Amino acid sequence: MEIALNTDVYCADDPCGRSTYIIVNPITDELTHLVVKEKKAPHAERLVPLASVAVSTPNRIDLQCTKAELAKKELFVETQYIQVTEPMQDLSLPDISGYWLHPHVVPVTVFTPQEIRHIPPDELAVRRGARVNATDGYVGQVDELLVNPTNGHITHLVMRKGHLWGEKDVSIPVSEIDHGEEKTVYLKLDKQNVGKLPTIPIRRKQH
Repeated sequence: MEIALNTDVYCADDPCGRSTYIIVNPITDELTHLVVKEKKAPHAERLVPLASVAVSTPNRIDLQCTKAELAKKELFVETQYIQVTEPMQDLSLPDISGYWLHPHVVPVTVFTPQEIRHIPPDELAVRRGARVNATDGYVGQVDELLVNPTNGHITHLVMRKGHLWGEKDVSIPVSEIDHGEEKTVYLKLDKQNVGKLPTIPIRRKQH
């Protein structure tokens, strides 16, 4: 089963959004959740358990839930407002040598928006376009993942073309992944050995 990122997602009753991230357990190589950005404003991103994915192809992902059920799933990104107190000068008085005159400094409370990502403990969010680094440098970008549908374990990472391979994707066994971060996946292979891995034609529609 291929889990494509930035592709159309359909609920049981209608188109409902696009896939933006996948959530993986880096210890067990298990895909646990798909993040779906809702089509309807305000375009919230929701955590969808892998069990809710009915069918996944390079161009489309079908969910078992309805749009109403999707709207009730946990938010992936939530905006919280953090209270910050900052000093503000009493502008009726001049400052001297760049310093404010105490006690004419009035504290002002402001609320700064901060995005909080709800990622399950010890798991990792991976997005399409994340860097892929060989042991000797950059080789491409994450395009999608190949998943064993019987157990949800990742078998291969599909890397979108680096400049070495032209218009093809490179299939990288998960055993050759050293470790991953949200924006970068690190391989155990060097560029030369990455170039020897099997390639597959790009067959999905372009967005």
